[in-house]
Amino acid sequence: MHLAGFTPEQIRPEDDHTILRYGCGLTTVVPRATAQAAELSRSEIEQAGDGFRRKIEQYAPRNIVFLGKMALSAISGSRDIDWGLQTKPFGGARAWVVPNPSGLNRAFNLGALVAAYRDVRIAVASTP
Repeated sequence: MHLAGFTPEQIRPEDDHTILRYGCGLTTVVPRATAQAAELSRSEIEQAGDGFRRKIEQYAPRNIVFLGKMALSAISGSRDIDWGLQTKPFGGARAWVVPNPSGLNRAFNLGALVAAYRDVRIAVASTP
């Protein structure tokens, strides 16, 4: 997030709550900790989807960004998820999908990840 310009400095994982200072929030679809996204089954994400949608509707962010396609695909029931801005909002928010920055994701190098996140930041900043 820092390299894409969302924050003026890099934020350590243990300080993730400070991201709110910059107009961003972090949450998860499935409310349990995992070391890797692969530890979550599609059905587990599907089951958590309604509660997650209610959370987004309650807090009403203007934008939501999914890291990777699997969560939005499982929640929406659509297998046709593209990168970038989605055609349908999610829980009232404009929905984006960007590559997951996990070190296990070898399909995208750092430059591609930064570019995808920067595209979101620029679009969000230019939209009221």
